[in-house]
Amino acid sequence: MNKTAVQSREVIQAWGRILAGYRPNLSIEITKECPLRCPGCYAYGDGHLGGDVTLRGLTDYKDDELVDRFMALIDRHRPLHVSIVGGEPLVRYRELDVILPRLAERGIHTQLVTSAVRPIPLEWASIPRLQVVVSIDGLQPEHDARRIPATYDRIHKHIAGHQITVHCTITSQQVRRDGYIEEFLRTWQENSHTRLIWMSLYTPQRGEISAERLSAADRARVIADLRRLRHAFSKLQLLDGMLNVYARPPESPDDCIFAQTTSCVSSDLERRITPCQFGGDPDCSNCGCIASAGLEAIGRHRLAGGLPVGRIFYASLQVGRTVARLRPSAAALS
Repeated sequence: MNKTAVQSREVIQAWGRILAGYRPNLSIEITKECPLRCPGCYAYGDGHLGGDVTLRGLTDYKDDELVDRFMALIDRHRPLHVSIVGGEPLVRYRELDVILPRLAERGIHTQLVTSAVRPIPLEWASIPRLQVVVSIDGLQPEHDARRIPATYDRIHKHIAGHQITVHCTITSQQVRRDGYIEEFLRTWQENSHTRLIWMSLYTPQRGEISAERLSAADRARVIADLRRLRHAFSKLQLLDGMLNVYARPPESPDDCIFAQTTSCVSSDLERRITPCQFGGDPDCSNCGCIASAGLEAIGRHRLAGGLPVGRIFYASLQVGRTVARLRPSAAALS
């Protein structure tokens, strides 16, 4: 089966899941533990889980109990795509040695988001449908200051033998010097272990005042820079439609296809993170989530005759919600 046929089949499967009252994407904070203390990390924010508890205050699991509970969650949700985040997922690398092959056996596409603070097991490089995403906060001086002990030196050592996706979330600190983003892209474009480069924009909480938050002028400048650079770097996966979404994001989680198709679960493997993976009260007018931008760009694409794909999606979503109300097992997963 060729790549186009596979992609078409997966789109049909995802639509079928939506019509059946399920969300095809699942994001799991596999652990509350992380050796880093990165400024601006949304996962450890006071409001991430609603304000009554923070990620560090939750229960989490390890060993066989984590594997069993994790796979039970997979069996309940039956996702097509799973994102494994944290905390730092590599804290649970032994459990992931068991979990990742099991996800592959089920035909599930898996994205593992890590700081690469420790070696990524070489065996993972041969697991089908696994994408290892390494978060890198700018060039080495700025990254090392923010992400110690997950420094550039450690990353270079720990990604050996893999083809990773580099993910950088652009903050205000990175737009203060002309040419910064281009230098970052060139650094990782030339790295033989880089397969793709993703660029998000920092997404603040509503009313947030922080050093990371981009001003309106910053956002406009970054979007213009990325629009200019995207053709110069073959590994940069950022379509023009996605940049249009960065310039005009969905107005609310209710209008965000990613938020509507993704269930997010924290480290106790029970608590839902709402209204999207950021939790709390995200400022959607300043959203820079690459996952949201990618799906929204598809939603805004117009078919022959001018009908936006998103209109079909939301009609399907309403059908799925009706199905979920009629079937309690589906409603529990929505």
